[in-house]
Amino acid sequence: MTDKTWWGWREATERALYGPGGFYLRPEGPAGHFRTSVHASPLFAGAVARLLAGVAEELGTDRVDLVDVGAGRGELLAGVLAATAGSGLSVRAYAVERAARPDGLDPRVEWTDRPPRGARGLLFANEWLDNVPVDAAEADAAGTVRYVEVRADGTERLGAPVSGADAEWLERWWPLRDPGARAEIGRPRDEAWASAVSCLAAGRAVAVDYAHVRGSRPPFGSLTGFRAGREVPPVPDGSCDLTSHVALDACAAASSGGADTELVTQREALRRLGVTGDRPPLALASTDPAGYVRALSSAGEAAELTARGGLGDFLWLTRRVPPADGP
Repeated sequence: MTDKTWWGWREATERALYGPGGFYLRPEGPAGHFRTSVHASPLFAGAVARLLAGVAEELGTDRVDLVDVGAGRGELLAGVLAATAGSGLSVRAYAVERAARPDGLDPRVEWTDRPPRGARGLLFANEWLDNVPVDAAEADAAGTVRYVEVRADGTERLGAPVSGADAEWLERWWPLRDPGARAEIGRPRDEAWASAVSCLAAGRAVAVDYAHVRGSRPPFGSLTGFRAGREVPPVPDGSCDLTSHVALDACAAASSGGADTELVTQREALRRLGVTGDRPPLALASTDPAGYVRALSSAGEAAELTARGGLGDFLWLTRRVPPADGP
């Protein structure tokens, strides 16, 4: 990409994140630049392990697949495999990632660039959809909605009017009425999520992301960049992460399912899985001081994972996929 070339944000992001030398193909991986729930605490992997066990119970089996989409460097899978050790659960683990397999990863993990078809178990996508590249759109002074084009240095201009399937998506999910109003066109994310769900023969698919729903969309979009733990301007030159919040209600509709689909906050989802953030009773400090310190540390980690205004506000989209031969 040259400085004088104009691209739509979707193509610019694809090149910057996943092209030669792209941001997400670097050895340090996402953990080198920002902290997800997976990196915040092993309690997150423990919760996913309990969710996986629940899915196995629903399927009536002790052999279950775990498909981690957008697996980073396999951190979540390593945590879940450790948490399920000795449980009697046999886990076949798949890491779905476009980067190369990292050194030292548990040999039980199969590294692949696409979800395996026919999996039976849990497909889990933590902060994956926000990095599926999308175009940006903006209403011009006359109210015409146009694609936003960008150069490698981050300079923007308005391009052609949005039309076709993209215009239909905006009208349904994120209509732009006022000059200057802006949106990210989430149609590619809807399609990516529906495709991932279709790979499950039975079980549950879960997407976790910072997201919004119709009625609470950000008026000027949410496209931004991250580098070395700091938010930076979104510049598509490969130097930073490029991300925007996910219209997760649109993804939910794209994978259909009706009553088999649920959208809740991470705070609620983790509480159901036993991660509450409640402080241990003070009496434990006198009877088991070391245990009290461990419990207090765990409560602090749980509080971060479920905090309002932070990770607890992430949304969990769950799609149940019943066996073809079952109820």
